[in-house]
Amino acid sequence: MTVTVAHLVLISAQVNTRRGVPLLEVAIFGGVAEVQRVASGAIGETRTLWQDYAALRQISRENDELKQRLSQMEVALQQERALAQQTRVLQQMLDLKAQTPFATTPAVVIASGASPDFRTMTLDKGSNQGLATDMAVIAPAGIVGRVILPTSRAAKVQLIIDRNAAAAGLVERSRAQGVIVGTGSDRLRLDYVSGTADLKVGDRVVTSGMDGIYPKGFVIGQIESIERSAGEFSNVVVVPAVNLSALETVLVVTSATDMSSKETPSKGTPSKGTLSSETQKPGTAGTPE
Repeated sequence: MTVTVAHLVLISAQVNTRRGVPLLEVAIFGGVAEVQRVASGAIGETRTLWQDYAALRQISRENDELKQRLSQMEVALQQERALAQQTRVLQQMLDLKAQTPFATTPAVVIASGASPDFRTMTLDKGSNQGLATDMAVIAPAGIVGRVILPTSRAAKVQLIIDRNAAAAGLVERSRAQGVIVGTGSDRLRLDYVSGTADLKVGDRVVTSGMDGIYPKGFVIGQIESIERSAGEFSNVVVVPAVNLSALETVLVVTSATDMSSKETPSKGTPSKGTLSSETQKPGTAGTPE
């Protein structure tokens, strides 16, 4: 068998193709070319796979970098929003201080009462800054509560919604008077209202100043519902004007003396900040009573 194959190889080496190329050389070249083709294809596939892998690694790195940059931008955006909100709050406090004709001291809320039975908050100002018991605490939207325990560097405030809190109230539209009392929840109640009083859902209730704590004209809230029994008002529910759970800064009224009364306005021109029915009151946006 081996001798036969050797003879065939020798014969192929002597036989030429029509172009004069030995048949054996053609056969060998064809076989080598096929091997080279297969090898080249494998190398090409391997190179392509490696290039794709490298590209994926690069894309993965770029994706990680983009995610990191996006996270940084989101944090920066949140900081910008927080700063913008803080700026708006401070501007509102400045506007309120400018509109209020009483001496006030700004304070920051540093804590809230943990017990639902006693609705309080703690301020970062105390007796060293002039705070004293029964001073009214207000916000741009209306009244917050009163100081009940001042220390040298902090003060505890009883919120108007506390079940032991009360304030003399006045229905802005009809001038009907009553007493606003806290319920311990997020609602107030208007008590001691005359059975003949003119009350409507949506009426705004403001301070009347009769309690000697809250100056007259500050917004307390809005009547949400009215119930009558035997010709009398049995349950008048009021929604507080101030979102007490979201307060960050407040003003403490350190003197209820109308500072604008010391000015001498021209005849027929009300002094700035007067809390009369003809002029703007804090939190009322210029709406007359």
